Amino acid sequence: MPNNDENDKNNFEALLDVSVKTHGHLCPGQVLGVRMSMLGLRKIGIDDPKGKDRKNLIVFVEMDRCATDAVQSVTGCSLGHRTMKFMDYGKMAATYLNLKTNNAVRVIAREDSRDKAKNRFPDIEDKYKAQLEAYKIMPDEELFDVMSVKVGIKPEDMPGKPLKRVKCEQCCEYVQDKRDIEADGRVLCKACATGAYYSRE
Repeated sequence: MPNNDENDKNNFEALLDVSVKTHGHLCPGQVLGVRMSMLGLRKIGIDDPKGKDRKNLIVFVEMDRCATDAVQSVTGCSLGHRTMKFMDYGKMAATYLNLKTNNAVRVIAREDSRDKAKNRFPDIEDKYKAQLEAYKIMPDEELFDVMSVKVGIKPEDMPGKPLKRVKCEQCCEYVQDKRDIEADGRVLCKACATGAYYSRE
């Protein structure tokens, strides 16, 4: 990795190895996700995301692709711990928020990095293999755009015990974390209020 010392290179390789074991295979998305996370964490001052800094970090991922597994592997953030938030934008981007300092950056994979990757290894016919190898060595500024952002977190979206738990007046299932909706004077879950992704057989 250009512009980084040997420790950063070794750290990247170790993080990538863990990510690949978690995800199940090595792919360009894994490399991007690991490098994206290393950059995002560095920018917000998080040195030990799985140790002393674990309660100070929330990550918003904008894609449900391979890179998200890499982000989870590097940061230790997860949906189950409520430290990873999935924003269904379909973009190869993630926002890293330091809860202690309120510093946040959004890291976006540059679209032109694909062409640059192909040009780095013109002898490799498989474009994915070329991307994979190029993404390992390209400078951060060729791979990513970084923007400083502000992120507001509602109390009900923070890690910890649910703040509220209510019963839907239509299906009688329980809803927590203020995900209920009041409609026509009734307390409903989102599925009953706006339609569900499933239907009963």
